[in-house]
Amino acid sequence: MSVFTIVALNPSFAVISNADAQAPGRNDGTTWQAHWIAFPSQSQSDKGLAKDNREQTQRMPLFRDEFMVRKAIAKASLRISGLGQYEAHINAHNVTDAVLTPGWTDYRKRVFYNTYDVSDRLVRGKNTIGVMLGRGMYDVPETKGRYTKFSGSFGTPKLIAQLDIRYVDGTTETISTDAGWRTAPGPITFSSVYGGEDFDARLEPSGWDGPAFDAPAWSHAEVVEGPGGILEPETIPPIKPFERFDPVSVTHPAPDVTVYDLGQNFSGWPEIQVSGERGTEIRMIAGELLDEHGFVTQHSANASPGDENSFSYTLKGQGLERWHPRFSYWGFRYVQVDGPESVIHHLDGRFLHDAVDVTGSFTSSDELFNRIHKLINMAMLSNMVSVLTDCPHREKLGWLEQTHLAAASLMYNYDLSTLYTKIADDMQDAQLANGLVPSIAPEFPVFEGAFRDSPEWGIADILSTWSAYEFYGDRNTLKNHYGSMVRYLDYLQGQTQNHLLTYGLGDWYDIGPGEPGPSKLTSKGVTATSVYYQALTRMERIAVLTGHANDVSRYKQEAARVKAAFNAEYFHPDTNQYDKGSQTADAMPLVVGLVPEDRRAAVLVNLIGDIRKHSDHVTAGDVGYHYVVRALTDGDRSDVLYDMLSRTDKPSYGDQLAHGATTLTEAWDADPNSSQNHFMLGHAEEWFYRGLAGIQFNLDRDRDERIIIHPAIVGNIHSARATFRSSRGDIESGWSINEDTLRMNVVIPRGSTATITLPSGFARGVRINGSPLRTGGAILKVEASSGSVRCVVSSGIFTIEASKL
Repeated sequence: MSVFTIVALNPSFAVISNADAQAPGRNDGTTWQAHWIAFPSQSQSDKGLAKDNREQTQRMPLFRDEFMVRKAIAKASLRISGLGQYEAHINAHNVTDAVLTPGWTDYRKRVFYNTYDVSDRLVRGKNTIGVMLGRGMYDVPETKGRYTKFSGSFGTPKLIAQLDIRYVDGTTETISTDAGWRTAPGPITFSSVYGGEDFDARLEPSGWDGPAFDAPAWSHAEVVEGPGGILEPETIPPIKPFERFDPVSVTHPAPDVTVYDLGQNFSGWPEIQVSGERGTEIRMIAGELLDEHGFVTQHSANASPGDENSFSYTLKGQGLERWHPRFSYWGFRYVQVDGPESVIHHLDGRFLHDAVDVTGSFTSSDELFNRIHKLINMAMLSNMVSVLTDCPHREKLGWLEQTHLAAASLMYNYDLSTLYTKIADDMQDAQLANGLVPSIAPEFPVFEGAFRDSPEWGIADILSTWSAYEFYGDRNTLKNHYGSMVRYLDYLQGQTQNHLLTYGLGDWYDIGPGEPGPSKLTSKGVTATSVYYQALTRMERIAVLTGHANDVSRYKQEAARVKAAFNAEYFHPDTNQYDKGSQTADAMPLVVGLVPEDRRAAVLVNLIGDIRKHSDHVTAGDVGYHYVVRALTDGDRSDVLYDMLSRTDKPSYGDQLAHGATTLTEAWDADPNSSQNHFMLGHAEEWFYRGLAGIQFNLDRDRDERIIIHPAIVGNIHSARATFRSSRGDIESGWSINEDTLRMNVVIPRGSTATITLPSGFARGVRINGSPLRTGGAILKVEASSGSVRCVVSSGIFTIEASKL
C-alpha cells in the first residue's frame, strides 16, 4: 500500500509508549530461569561502530556460552528468542533452517520464542551455544545513505535462551542466559529490515560458535530488562528459504557493472559464491525493475539512488566464500553488482516466505487464467513474512484491509489458520483504549488521519477473524477476541452520523481521474458504512457462537438502523443505483445485504451495465474489487467475470503479464512508480476456486450447504479443476466439455455431505457414476426443475455426466 507524503512517520516510535494500548496477551505458563542479556552498553560506543564512515552502523553482537555434558542425554530442548531476530548455533551447527525468527509482534505486549529439539546436537564433553542477532522490526535505525521507511526502537538488541537437558538417569540440567555469557561485536556491520545488511567476513572470529574457540577477550553480557511483552511460543509457520532462482540473463550496462536477471520477482535475498583478495567488497543493489539504461532501480520501492537498500559482503580472502544476508530481505527480480565480475562465481536468489501448507490447486484450459493464478500466488507468498505484508520492500507493514478482503483467495490456496490467529492477536494488541483498531498491525509506525483510522481497514478485527472461522471452524479465536470486536464496533458507532460512517480511505486505488490513491468514483460513506453493516450482521452470529446471546438484539437493531439510513442516503430508486453508480457502489450493497430484496436483480443489472460500459474493464479498487467479484459470482454471472479477466489491455491482469509482470502489481496499470509485488487486487483467485471450478466452502452454514459444488461453464474454457484440502478433508471439483456433453469429477471428504448443482442448461441424461440420477446410496436428495439439477450427496468420489437441453 502506498502512503505518499500525507503520512506522518513517527521517528520516535511513539506507539511504543502509547498508554492507550491494551494489556498483554496470554501467558503460556512456561517457567523461565533465563534472563534477557545484551552487549554491554558502556562498550558500544567504542566497540560497536564499523569504520566505514556511515552513521549509526553499529556492529551486531555475537553471544556464546560453554557447558559440559557428562552423561547420556534423553532429551534436550532449546527455548530461545532474540530481538529483533536471531540465528542460533550449537557446536557450530545451525539449530534450524528457519530464518528471520522470531515473528514480528508488538514487543511491549508479546514476544515469540521458539523451541528446538537439540538432543542430537549435543556431545559428551564441552559444548557451545552461539547466537547472532539482527535488528528486524525491533530496532530500525535511521541511516544516511540507506533506505528507511521509518525509524524507531523498542530497545537495544537482546537475547534470552534456555537449554533444558534431561539425562537418561532422570536428572536434569538447565543452561540459561545470564551475565556469565560472553559477547563481542560480530561481522554484521549494518543491519536494517529496510536498509539491508553489510557483512565483513574479516571480522568474523573463526570458530566462534564452536567448543574449541577461546574467548577470554570477549566481554561478559549485560543482564537487561526485556521489552515488556509476555514470552509465548511462536505457533505460526516459520519463514524458510524455498525456490532458488538462477539468472536467466546477465548484462553489463557499464564497465565493472553486472546486472543479473533472475526471471522472477519475489521476496528474498541474493546468495553469492565469491573468491578474491581479502578486503574486496561486493555490493549488491536488488530491485524489481531496470531503468532506461539497464541499471537496477528501486524507484518502485520509493528508494532513490543514494538512499537505497543494499547488501554488501567484504571478503576474508580464503578460497571460495558463500554468503547471503541473515536478517534483512527485499522484493526484487534483478541484482546489480558493482565491481569486477571475476570475483563472483555464482549469484542466485532465494525465495523467502512463511512455510505454509499448500491446501489448493487450480488449473484450466485457459492459459491466460493459469498465468493470472500464478501471478497472484507469487504475490501472496511474497507477502507472507510473519504478517501479511503489503509489499516485501517499501513498507513490509501489515495493512489490514487485505486480511479480510482477500481471505478466501488466500485460504483456498494455503493453510493460514495459525497466521490468522496471530493477526487477530496483533489487532488486539494494537487496539487503543477508545476502541480504535489502527489500519496496520503490529502498529510499528503511527500514521495520521485516514491512514490510521479507516473503517475498511480496522473492520478486519471482525471480518478477517470471521473469515478464518468460516474456513477453519475454530470458535476459540472468536471467543478470545470478542471483547476487542465489541470495543471496535462501539468505537465506530461513536463515529457515525445518522448511523452512517463517512470517513476513511474509501475504495483505495480505484481507477478514476488523476493519480491513484483515495477513492474517486465512490463516496467514502458507501464503503465505510457497507463494511460497518457487514460487521454488525456478522456480530449477530458471533455473539451466538461465543455465548453472548444477549448481545444479538443490540447488533440486529443497529444493523436495521444502518440499512435504513444507508438506503435513504445512497440508493436511487428511480435508477436502481447506489451513490454515483460505480462498480463498487453497486457491488458492495449487493454482497453485504443492504439492497432491498425486490431491487437486487435491478442493481445487479446496473453493476453489469457499468462493466460493459467500460468495455469489460474493472474500475473498482482495493476495497471494491472483492465485492465486484463476489457480487457477480453470487449473482450467477460468471460470464461477466470471464469477459473481464480475459482482457489483455489496460487495466487488466493480462496487461500486467504483457508488460512482463511476474507478480501482481499494486496498481491496475502496472505503473512502474508503484510496487510490482502486491496481492491486494488478487480477488480473481477467489473466483477461480469458488466460481469457475465451483468449490464453495463455509463451515458456518447448515450441514448440507457447508460444501457446495456449483461450477460455471463460461466463454471458451473447455475444462477447469480445483482441489482444496479443507479442515474436513479433501474437496475436488473438475469439469470438462466435449461438444454438448459435460463431465464432472467431484470428491467430497469422509463424514461430510455436499450440495452439487450442475451448470445451468445441463440437465439431460444426467448420470452419476454410470447410473441414472436418483436417490439411493450416496445420493441423498435430488431436485430438478427449469433446466437445473441439484442433488445432495454424502462423502465419496463422483463422476457426473450430463448433456445440454
